[in-house]
Order: sequence, then structure tokens, then C-alpha cells
Amino acid sequence: MTQGWGSILTELIPLALVVALSPLTIIPAVLVLHTARPRPTGLAFLSGWLIGLAALTAIFVGVSGLLGGFDKPPTWASWLRIVIGVALLLLGGYRFATRKTSEHMPGWMTGLSRLTPLRAGATGAVLTVANPKVLFICAAAGLAIGSAGLGQPGVWAAGLCYVAAAGATVALPILAYAVSGDRLDPTLARLKEWMERRHAVLVAGILVVIGLLVLYKGIHAL
Repeated sequence: MTQGWGSILTELIPLALVVALSPLTIIPAVLVLHTARPRPTGLAFLSGWLIGLAALTAIFVGVSGLLGGFDKPPTWASWLRIVIGVALLLLGGYRFATRKTSEHMPGWMTGLSRLTPLRAGATGAVLTVANPKVLFICAAAGLAIGSAGLGQPGVWAAGLCYVAAAGATVALPILAYAVSGDRLDPTLARLKEWMERRHAVLVAGILVVIGLLVLYKGIHAL
């Protein structure tokens, strides 16, 4: 069990970091704190985001269990890891190639500062599904958890670890604002500006590294 946990955490934490460090994760979490009711809106967005991550991961864990069970990694899991690894490499290459056009915030993001708490919760959940990067990573995480042979309690624990790590960069600013209030406004504004200008190369590098890791795991398991 100890060796299995070491192996699964080695795979899950880097995957969670791809989600956590994505500008499309951090910037919306900052923007919802500039609404008319920042505390309830931010907490609603955080709830929706965590629920979305958990639901996506659970779906792929369930698919893994239906097709291969939890006792040993099935052959299809290795091939799916290879496909996901290649997809991440291609996405990383694309992000790097288009880094000069990624310095401006997408138009749809400006609407996040006008959300109500109810809409913010729904938006948080929808963004996890609408972002292909998050979808790919949750697929890889669910696949890794479901085929690791951890048993049902271990599957729940691994899923919670992944969701907590992947959602950390959304939780931190929102929970900090819930405690400190508008004293964080200057810091959040600087963070948003930095992410807009510097994120492209960082995200591209992370995607390539994690893509190589997932690809290696898939090839090694064949």
C-alpha cells in the first residue's frame, strides 16, 4: 500500500499543479473578487470549481473501474495515458508558439466581474468542463486513481488529495479575501496583471513536462 501511495502521489501532484498554475484557473478566481458582492460570489465560485473538479475526476475513476477494475492497471489505461500525454505535449507546443498573442485577457473573462453568487457557482463548475486542459488532466488523474489498485478508501483519499491540490490556487485568494476583505485588492490586481503578461511560457513548460511524464507512464506500463 505504501509503495502504491508513493507512486500515485508522484503522478497526481504534478497533474494537479497543471490545473492549479493555469492562468485560466487563477485569473477567474481573482476576477470574481471584483464583483459587487465579492465574498459570497468568490465562495460560490470556489464551491462550483471544487465540485466540478471532483465530478470530472470521479467520472473517470468510475470509467476506469467499469472497464478495468481497481486491482491492476488495464492495457487500455496505458494507451489512454499515451494519448493524453501526446495531447498535453501538443497543447504545450501550441501555447508556446502562441505566447505573444496570449498577453491579453479573453473577452469572456471581463464578464466574470459582474457575476452574482448563484451564477458564480454555476460558472465555476462549467469552467472545469469547458477548459480542455482541465478535462484532460482530470481524465489522467481519474485514470491514475482508478487503475492504481488502492481499494475504495484509498481511491476516495487520493481523489480528495488531487482535488485539494488542483483547487488550491482558487481557494487561497478567495479564502484570504473572505478573511481580510478589500485590503487584498492591490495585491490581487498585481497578481492578475502579472498572470496576464507572464503565464504563457510558464504554462507551456508545465504542459510539456507533465505530458512527458504521462507519456512515459503509459509507455512504461505496456
